[in-house]
Amino acid sequence: MSDLADLYQQVILDHNKRPRNRGRLPTANRVAHGDNPTCGDQCNVYLRLDGDRIAEISFDGSGCAISQASASLMTTQLKGRTAAEAAKLYESFHHIVTTGQAPDEISDLAAFAGVHAFPARIKCATLGWHAALNALKGDAAAATTETHND
Repeated sequence: MSDLADLYQQVILDHNKRPRNRGRLPTANRVAHGDNPTCGDQCNVYLRLDGDRIAEISFDGSGCAISQASASLMTTQLKGRTAAEAAKLYESFHHIVTTGQAPDEISDLAAFAGVHAFPARIKCATLGWHAALNALKGDAAAATTETHND
């Protein structure tokens, strides 16, 4: 199990050091902001929807390694998905970070299973996801971790 934990730690470190899809998306037709006032994490998510499908996604912002790595990984997981698929994937991710129980198959999302042991970090891990879900709904209000029961 230690090897798997090491692998998962490497996934988080890699996404933090070399974030995927970081930066403003000039072709975005949906944008949402996320704010975690508890620790100061900020995350903007930019989407270009093609119908109900996420054609392109990016993020920018600042915060701890967990929030930035989670937002990076989120962009890789949501690109090409529909809004319904994105919501379902968020539910799976939320289950992982709140219970520590990952699906049987190895998934990069499971890298965040250890977050459940640090309840304050759950908000860090889910911040980008909340912003993305708001963007998908066309909700211009900032997603704040204070209004979500994470």
